[in-house]
Amino acid sequence: SQKSDLSVALEDCMGALDLFLRNDFEEALTRLQSKTKESMYHSLTYATILQMQAMMTFDPQNILEAGNTMKDAQAVCQRFRKKPSFNSLMNKQFTEEEIHAELCYAECLLQRAALTFLQVHYITSGKLHAFKKVHVPDWKSVSEFESNLGLCVFQDENMISFIKGGIKVRSSYQTYKELHTILQSSNYTQGENHSHFEAGAKLGVGAFNLTLSMLPTRILRLLEFVGFSGNKEHGLQQLQEGASTNTFRAFLCTMLLLCYHTFMSFILGTGDGDVEDAEKLLQPYLRQYPKGAIFLFFAGRIEELKGNLDTAIKRFEECCEAQQLWKQFHHMCYWELMWCFTYKKQWKMAYFYADLLSKESAWSKATYAYMKGAYLSMLSKEECKPFGESEVELFRQVPGLKQKIAGKSLPTEKFAIRKARRYLAENHTPLPAPPLEMMYIWNGFTVIGKHRDLTEGMLKTLDEAQKKMEPNSTSDYTIDDQCLMSLLKGLCLKHLGYHEEAEHYFTLVLCNETQIRYDHYLVPNALLEHGLLCMELGRKEEGIKLLETAKQNYKNYSMESRTHFRIQAALQKARLTVENGVHSVPCTP
Repeated sequence: SQKSDLSVALEDCMGALDLFLRNDFEEALTRLQSKTKESMYHSLTYATILQMQAMMTFDPQNILEAGNTMKDAQAVCQRFRKKPSFNSLMNKQFTEEEIHAELCYAECLLQRAALTFLQVHYITSGKLHAFKKVHVPDWKSVSEFESNLGLCVFQDENMISFIKGGIKVRSSYQTYKELHTILQSSNYTQGENHSHFEAGAKLGVGAFNLTLSMLPTRILRLLEFVGFSGNKEHGLQQLQEGASTNTFRAFLCTMLLLCYHTFMSFILGTGDGDVEDAEKLLQPYLRQYPKGAIFLFFAGRIEELKGNLDTAIKRFEECCEAQQLWKQFHHMCYWELMWCFTYKKQWKMAYFYADLLSKESAWSKATYAYMKGAYLSMLSKEECKPFGESEVELFRQVPGLKQKIAGKSLPTEKFAIRKARRYLAENHTPLPAPPLEMMYIWNGFTVIGKHRDLTEGMLKTLDEAQKKMEPNSTSDYTIDDQCLMSLLKGLCLKHLGYHEEAEHYFTLVLCNETQIRYDHYLVPNALLEHGLLCMELGRKEEGIKLLETAKQNYKNYSMESRTHFRIQAALQKARLTVENGVHSVPCTP
């Protein structure tokens, strides 16, 4: 029997995806491009590949291009959709092509919203205080909520695009919910591409549940008002089911799960990603695409998280050798290699990768310059000579390298600029152990914590840094620097199993709270780490109290949103245990 246009398009797009996964990026895009005007799946796949590129480069130009391409794809999907009526999807009869058009349309909206939020993340300060404590009035409808949202919550013009993104998200979310309901209903007839449709619905429902479950409560409260809810377990299960199929969207489900287990849960959570699950997901792809850059990169990241640093380094190097076309894969590897050598305390090698990034990557020149200065600060004057740069010069360059996008810069960049400011004075006070502080910001202590020797090595470095601080004991920065040492020492001791000593150091930060002059982020983070330790020791109520204090009592400090995400993840974990596994309601009816 003759295949339908839809089946042919899906097969063709899977072929293009296969080329892409073999590092044949240009060939994949060429194969898709010729049909982007008349096929919804070709235009969606083409736009998805550009979106992946934008997400990796963080390049504003790439983000803009991906956004426009996704908008075009959405217009193509719109042509195939059933003519609008006032009924919900549930009350309509669909051809197979029409129901796939609904799915692709929802996916375009979802991806466009993700790009909008990427832009907002890129141009906002990383603080959540834009979300003021809101009293949500009794608005009668969602449209009334949407029109009032801007007035009552956001004072920042960048947030207008955040609202637009939110409206796209809401529309996509509603569509996915209805498509999921259609799948369950008795009058739904499975077409020949049913498996592709089902996996697509799982991708959407899974992505929403997982992402929403990670958001800080103050954002969630607003979202729940318009009918959103997120359940992490349900999200992971849906994505897992989608990933285990042989369909067009299996790869996207896998990618989302890999990102969650190896990045999101570490950078925005407490490091609860399941590295073993990630490994199981990756194995079949690594067998099929042994030279696939994406998979080699994730293989490296998994080894890094397990603390197998030499194997991780080997994987990242293989990833760089595997292809030369998409340099952004190399930059992602350089960033991870920089951290691997940081964990090993090989400062010269870490400097080498920070230097490569500063020359080649557009993501954040200020952060790279700061990291270069940080590594040189760990070496003697003699050891620094071959590099032809000095830590003081590098730190002084940092503020001038700030990216002014809509007058704002990345949270990490702001952090680096604040820390480097002390070098502007003629008689400056050196930073005590800057690579270790930045390592904390990126949650690196959870990585070294898996290996006793690495953790003991870091503790030794902190002791040495503390001895060097003694001559500056009367500087403006003394208390701040001592509190930083206490926080980082507490973390090392916690991972080494010296719990009482760790608690002592976390409490020390709190005792000096009123004397901290610059690094106000240390107090909420010490409370967070102390809360996590209490939970580990079975003192759940005490842990929750500390986390709530960190959440409620501190505002406007460095890297605030990242700390809030971590607090949120820790509180969820604590409450799940206290309530003995009572979960929130998933978004599927």
